Amino acid sequence: MAKIRIAGITRESVTDGPGLRLVVFTQGCPHHCEDCHNPETWDPVGGTIIEDKEIIDLLIENPLLSGITLSGGEPFLQAENLVQLVERAKTLGKNVVIYTGYTFEQLLVMGKSKPEIEKLLKTADFLVDGPFVKQLKTLDLPYRGSANQRFIDLKKTFLNNTLIECYWE
Repeated sequence: MAKIRIAGITRESVTDGPGLRLVVFTQGCPHHCEDCHNPETWDPVGGTIIEDKEIIDLLIENPLLSGITLSGGEPFLQAENLVQLVERAKTLGKNVVIYTGYTFEQLLVMGKSKPEIEKLLKTADFLVDGPFVKQLKTLDLPYRGSANQRFIDLKKTFLNNTLIECYWE
């Protein structure tokens, strides 16, 4: 069992990725974006520690969930333990969205010295990357808070060896 430090869980959301989603808010964030909507997640020793099995049980309890979203805080601070959670969610047929304050390109560089980061990227389905930028705040882009953020299809990106974004109307 992997232990994950979380700030909280939302059992049903339609705003944190496509379909009905279980959202896990990880604890700890180095970005400290101005006007962050989750500043309580910044403290890396705050929140509570739970086992990934508890999160998987929530996925199993609700067959209407299409996937799980890992938000924050900064999920990539706990990449090693989140890989196990994501792998288990995938065996249940769920898709995985990860929100990060890092850019995809930064994560690729970080993944060279921390293989768990690369593995988490390659196991998940979608990535919303980049910090929230107050001056670029928008309500017009699905699943994003500011216009600099991209909604990346990770499977297609790695398959085609070029960044592929998802677009919704």
